[in-house]
Amino acid sequence: MHPPRTQAVPPSAAADSARAEPEPESALSDELRAVRPGLLMPYAAELPGARAAVLTRLWRGLVYDPLPWIRRREPGRDGLTLHLADGRRLHGPHADPYATTAYVTELHLDGTAYASAPGLITALAVPGAAAFAAELHHSTASLALARANQPPDDGAWPTTAWQWEQRIVDGHPYHPNCRSRPGFSVAEQLAYAPEHRPVVALDLASLRRDDCLVTGEWPDRLRDGDRVLIPVHPWQSAHVLGKADRPTAREKIAAHPLMSLRTLAPASAAHGVTAHIKTALSARLTSSVRDISVYSIATSETVSAFADALSARLDGLLYITRTLGAVTADSPDLAAVLRESPETYAAPESGERVIPVAALATTSLPRSLAWLADFARLALAACLRLLDLGVALEAHGQNLLVVLSPANAPVRLVYRDLADIRISPARLARHGIPVPPLTGRLITDDDTALRRKLFGSLVAGALGATAGSAPALRGALSTAVRDLPRTPDLDALLTEPLPTKALTLMRLSPEASGDRWTTLPNLLTSPC
Repeated sequence: MHPPRTQAVPPSAAADSARAEPEPESALSDELRAVRPGLLMPYAAELPGARAAVLTRLWRGLVYDPLPWIRRREPGRDGLTLHLADGRRLHGPHADPYATTAYVTELHLDGTAYASAPGLITALAVPGAAAFAAELHHSTASLALARANQPPDDGAWPTTAWQWEQRIVDGHPYHPNCRSRPGFSVAEQLAYAPEHRPVVALDLASLRRDDCLVTGEWPDRLRDGDRVLIPVHPWQSAHVLGKADRPTAREKIAAHPLMSLRTLAPASAAHGVTAHIKTALSARLTSSVRDISVYSIATSETVSAFADALSARLDGLLYITRTLGAVTADSPDLAAVLRESPETYAAPESGERVIPVAALATTSLPRSLAWLADFARLALAACLRLLDLGVALEAHGQNLLVVLSPANAPVRLVYRDLADIRISPARLARHGIPVPPLTGRLITDDDTALRRKLFGSLVAGALGATAGSAPALRGALSTAVRDLPRTPDLDALLTEPLPTKALTLMRLSPEASGDRWTTLPNLLTSPC
């Protein structure tokens, strides 16, 4: 069966697409002129770098994702050529799948240069291209806006955990939709996105207790007689909830948005809430719509208690934040989760600090191979031990945090957000661990699925992005694995291609549900 034939674009049209400023980028300029004119010049100055950053991420996907309209990939002295099903050729530099700096400034399609990801995808005209191009426009424009609105770097490290969260300006290190926020106006991005450092006023929806599913301990201060108060993101209130479900309580909770945008840290103990608040946000950010499934709420207490007990077996290497309470109005669009703060597992009085792994790249720490190897050893030791016991974490740079000593040595890990882990009853049983009473998507005994979940998030994601390049990651891993106990999972990591999500394929296949996967060359057995 042959791959579907792509539709060619006339060279003149392709050249015009490559030269013209994409409309969403100029549309964002028009909005900026109305709401924050002082950012117009910085935004324009950041656009070329944002285009290169998104184009670099797209090139990674084109090189490594199993796209049906790419017949073969041919390396040469001056780079890599992709041979398309319709006979065209796309040429670019040799690809480093772990690079986090923009090294692709243009790609050449049959001799025409493209300096922007949406322009290239439009010219490729493959199935799903139009919708993906629109997302890439949003990603490029929003990334330029994020970079334009940063304060001068004074070299000082943040003093609070939420400030660390807001240092991740560029979003997902490998996703072309790293900053795609369709449905958000410029004013809403400035008001709600963590990289813009706002304080968000969360609404409170007041619903009858009998109309809600509540698990765990929901605080008394978020109750009103026989009614439950559900924190609601203001974007959700404005754009998603129907009139009957819109918040009616007058009180609000001031909070700092964290990396995921929809999870926030209360600015004070208003309403007796100090835990992090995960809200439903029915917008597509990167790949997924960020609502909260009824399944997640129904299983949250059981999963949290199970994970908390299991982490006690890890000898202090890794702690898992507890889900304190969760509620849903029987709808993924109206739900909230209260989660323990990762700071619970650090001792600030002794000089310890908790940093999301994604924020490590904003420091000088990963530049030291010795430090990077120590961090990789800690992360692999903890997560492989947990995998052997029967749990695969989705340990990417947002969910995984590291506790640093006063000397900035990595001493322990903290993991948050249990909504998408995987649990193996067979592995638990081998270790004599009681299997939690759970069914559904969290449960699997498939070794491939378990290893994809962990290796794709931790190694191809968190460790790769912290290292920032294939040579740095290879050096750290080759040192770190020497001291790890051999298990079948470690053997797979050492010898098999590394699984990673096929992020570009997923956005070009919107009709397919669930994750799609590809593999990267194993750094310990072959060069990239």
